Amino acid sequence: MGVVGVADALRAAGCVFAEEEAVLLLEQAPNPAELTDCVRRRVAGVPLEYILGWAEFDGHRMAVRPGVFVPRRRTELLVRLAAELISAEGGMSRGAVSGASPSGIATAVQGPRGNAFFDGVVVDLCCGSGAVGAALARRFPRAELHAADIDPVAVECARSNLKAMGGQVHTGDLFDALPHGLRGRVCILAVNAPYVPTDAIKTMPPEARVHEPHISLDGGADGLDFHRRVAAGAKDWLAPHACVLIETSEQQADGTAALVAAEGLAVTTVHSEELDGTVVVGSAHN
Repeated sequence: MGVVGVADALRAAGCVFAEEEAVLLLEQAPNPAELTDCVRRRVAGVPLEYILGWAEFDGHRMAVRPGVFVPRRRTELLVRLAAELISAEGGMSRGAVSGASPSGIATAVQGPRGNAFFDGVVVDLCCGSGAVGAALARRFPRAELHAADIDPVAVECARSNLKAMGGQVHTGDLFDALPHGLRGRVCILAVNAPYVPTDAIKTMPPEARVHEPHISLDGGADGLDFHRRVAAGAKDWLAPHACVLIETSEQQADGTAALVAAEGLAVTTVHSEELDGTVVVGSAHN
């Protein structure tokens, strides 16, 4: 079975990018029997990333496995904004990032930035595969990177992705997972917590609603349950003038921003048409 035959089978099953996926499956499968099995699984709706064992994120391949949330391209906005905040003027000193402002972070949607001298604490909360933490570690190799997730399967996957970068991965519920010694020291708190309203999960593509763990999708009745908890707890962990960045949807952005602002943080909301991503940034004043 060649590219055309695989692509035809995938297209008949509703795969939008059938040709591109066919090439990847042919590269993945070591023999015809394995290829047949890969195509069968993909036609049955198994996410391509689970079959390949990796997902592309921020220009790199991140290991993923069944039961782990697949990183989305829109989440690259979270990385770009965090990198912009660290790299902005005043952000090179130890443990400091510049405050969030529309003019200061809007340029982040244009692409990556890095800073070899930044050595503050970066936390990837609700890390899944650790894709956000890995992307920031590549830009800021001296940063003290921590990642956390409540799901042990995700934690093991993140450890495989972050070990070579020196990242520490913790298991637990939001801030309960983090070492107490990080309180008041976190410069960048990057959060991709579940934000799909419970009733909306049934409308998601089957790749997500059937194969990805609901714990990584379900944000409660309005999708903001985790954002409430993150907003309420963030200030205890942030260093002076540090920032929390929360991925949300364009429709939920006002709700997420209100929760962050209610905790006394200065709020900026950024949307990228290119990435179809939305992030609320909260900056500590102290």
